[in-house]
Amino acid sequence: MRFERIRLANFKPYADADLRLDPGVSVIHGPNGSGKSSLLESCFFALYGSAALDDANLEDVITKGAEDAEVELWFTHAGGEYRVERRIRRTDDRARTARCVMETPGGTVEGARDVERRITDMLRMDADAFVNCAYVRQGEVNKLIHATPSERQDMIDDLLQLGKLEDYRERASEARLGVKDVLSGQREVAENLRDQIAEKEERNLHAKSNDLESERNEVAAEIANLEENLDTARETYQGAVEVLDRHERKREELADLDEEIADLRDEIAATEREREELADRIDGLESERESRREDRADLLAESDRLGEGDPSGDGEAAVDAALTDLRAEDDRLRARIERLNLEVQDRTGDADRLESRAEELDAEAEERRETAADLAGSIEDDEATLDERRERLESIEAEIADLEATFEDAPVDRGDAESHLADLRQRRDDLADEAGDLRGDLRALEERIEEAEELLAAGKCPECGQPVEDSPHVDRVDEDRERARDLKSDVEDLEADVEDLEDRIDEAEDLLETERELESRESTREDVRELVAETESSLAADRERLAELREEADRLTEEAEEHREKAAERRDAAEALREGIADSNAERSTLRERIERVERIGELTDRIDELGDEVDGLQERRESKAELNDERRDRLADKRERRETLREEFDEDTIQEAREEKNRAEQYIEKAETKLDDLGERREELDERIGGVRNEIGELEDLRDRLSAVEERREALEDLHDEAEELQETYGELRAELRRKNVETLERMLNETFELVYENDSYAHIELDGDYELTVYQKDGEPLDPDQLSGGERALFNLSLRCAIYRLLAEGIEGTAPLPPLILDEPTVFLDSGHVSRLVELVDHMRDLGVEQIVVVTHDEELVGAADSVIRVEKDPTTNRSSVERSGMDLVAGD
Repeated sequence: MRFERIRLANFKPYADADLRLDPGVSVIHGPNGSGKSSLLESCFFALYGSAALDDANLEDVITKGAEDAEVELWFTHAGGEYRVERRIRRTDDRARTARCVMETPGGTVEGARDVERRITDMLRMDADAFVNCAYVRQGEVNKLIHATPSERQDMIDDLLQLGKLEDYRERASEARLGVKDVLSGQREVAENLRDQIAEKEERNLHAKSNDLESERNEVAAEIANLEENLDTARETYQGAVEVLDRHERKREELADLDEEIADLRDEIAATEREREELADRIDGLESERESRREDRADLLAESDRLGEGDPSGDGEAAVDAALTDLRAEDDRLRARIERLNLEVQDRTGDADRLESRAEELDAEAEERRETAADLAGSIEDDEATLDERRERLESIEAEIADLEATFEDAPVDRGDAESHLADLRQRRDDLADEAGDLRGDLRALEERIEEAEELLAAGKCPECGQPVEDSPHVDRVDEDRERARDLKSDVEDLEADVEDLEDRIDEAEDLLETERELESRESTREDVRELVAETESSLAADRERLAELREEADRLTEEAEEHREKAAERRDAAEALREGIADSNAERSTLRERIERVERIGELTDRIDELGDEVDGLQERRESKAELNDERRDRLADKRERRETLREEFDEDTIQEAREEKNRAEQYIEKAETKLDDLGERREELDERIGGVRNEIGELEDLRDRLSAVEERREALEDLHDEAEELQETYGELRAELRRKNVETLERMLNETFELVYENDSYAHIELDGDYELTVYQKDGEPLDPDQLSGGERALFNLSLRCAIYRLLAEGIEGTAPLPPLILDEPTVFLDSGHVSRLVELVDHMRDLGVEQIVVVTHDEELVGAADSVIRVEKDPTTNRSSVERSGMDLVAGD
């Protein structure tokens, strides 16, 4: 495996970085705290994500002030090209992985867990194994030395995949124990089944079943015989019942005939009474018809007296014709009255509307007059306001003229006051700065003069401190005094100029204020002019509106008077129409009396005809009832004849014999059915017992089958238990053998590497036993614990052990295996210059052994000189952002 390129965005101190990594030895060089280790951590983080952060969290990888961070790593592995991208985003005070993608030759892997799982499978190591093998982090140089033998064993076993064999052995052990538990259970099941089978065999179930079958057959035969006798008894019973039923039906028929004969005699008598009642009703109707004829004759006589004639002379049609004519005349009068009423309503409604409109017009006229009065008052107020605004406008124009006069004697024109003030202030500030500089020079010169006078008073040169006798520098003091006087004079002149400028600045500020006041007054003048124009325009419109309102009020008053005159005309017309309605109502009243008289004559004629029809109907009903009674008398004779015949057929001896046979049959059936029920219950009981015995026989067979199956499964489990035990022992022996070979190889590589990097001659060799216990032997054969080595020796010992482990993994027991780059973070800590040179030799040695890529972080110049490529890391102290340079070419800007 080889890193090709790493790109960072807002990762720790790197705002933006993009770095290419070449094969061979790459040294990352820079001052402490510049971010060298962060580059290595970014590669580690790209591979394993949060698992690479130890106790840190995702928020720690995001640059302070940024919302997200990105890491991209390109690498090659086993001939394939890969790219991993991780993006961390801070949301709601918490950082999370927003994107994690790995592009592989076989497709894309998405999701942090899936990517980490794929990396672990490719490299055959998780994050912890990566740190223990390929990545020697700063501060962890003594990690393997300080580890206990068991911890060291776990680390190395995991790297060499021996932990999987232990997992397999433990799984085989768990499987063996599981099989053993199941086997014990099956043995208990088999023993329980044998006990149940023995119990059932002792009960002799087949013989018991045969006895029950025999008894059941006997009961069934007895039931069949009893059922045959019972059928015969039921037939005898049914015959007797039929004889008794026939005689009972004849008795009932005789009773019915007696009742029917009595009913017919009653009906004949009742019908005769109804015929008499009908005769009485016919007499009454004849009397009423004669009375109605007399009433009609009276009405006809009155009609003749009034000259109306006889409307019923030609019968019902004549009456209907007369009524039709009279009702038509009545409808005509009613329509005329309704029409006149509508006209009255129209005239009255028009009068009401005209009067109402007249009142509305009067109200509108009054409203116009009130509005005109209000408007007249408003016009007077506006005229007064207009005079005030004109006076104010004249006042403002006078003020503007006074302010404009100010600029006649001013040093600048209107509009230049602000720039003039700025120029004066700038000149004042320049002179003040110049005066300040001269004061500083004056103070320095005065101090030098004072020191020189003190030295002269002591008889020494003011410049070199030597005796002043014959010194060429004595005259310099007089020159300084002269220079001090000139400077003081210049300062006083500048201060006077500054005071003069202050006065001019005050004048310029007054002038600027005047200019602003003038602009304000001119703006106010324009506003007042607009108000005057608006007021004049409003007054003209109001005066015109006042004249219109007065004219409208007069017009509305005249129109109201016209509406009242029209209303009076409409009411007169309505009164004339009411008189016509009264005449029509009187005429219609007379007509209604004639209609009622004709209707009464028609009603009497109809009633007379109805009474005749009713008399005819009643006579027909009386004759019909006579015919009905004749028919009933014939039926009565037939029923009397049938009654005599039945009385002759009735035999009491036959009835008595049938009753006795019925009683005997009933008694036998009752006894036989009771016994049959008892036999049926006995048969059911025997069936249930036979079924129970058969079920037990079936259960016995099932128990035997289950016992056979359990025995077969027990034998299989015993074989499986033996195989699991054998497999457990095989995994343990294989792991021990592989560990022994690895320990021997690792011990050899460790000694070779330590001899290469350690320049002294104090130690004979290093021993690594089967329990991964490390021991250093001195030349005199005395053993030494690695913790007893000096700091530099422990560092070399750890590097030697790490490189030996890396070589063991690279060369493998069964051949080469693809490994990640060898990464050393600050390996020179605790090393003197001599051992740094040996470290360079170790790096060259690892490269000669075929390690494709080695990345070293260091600040040691000797390691820098041994690198194939050098990467320089710097940090900007102002932004606290890191950047990288390689081979003199700037690759990344810090922000």
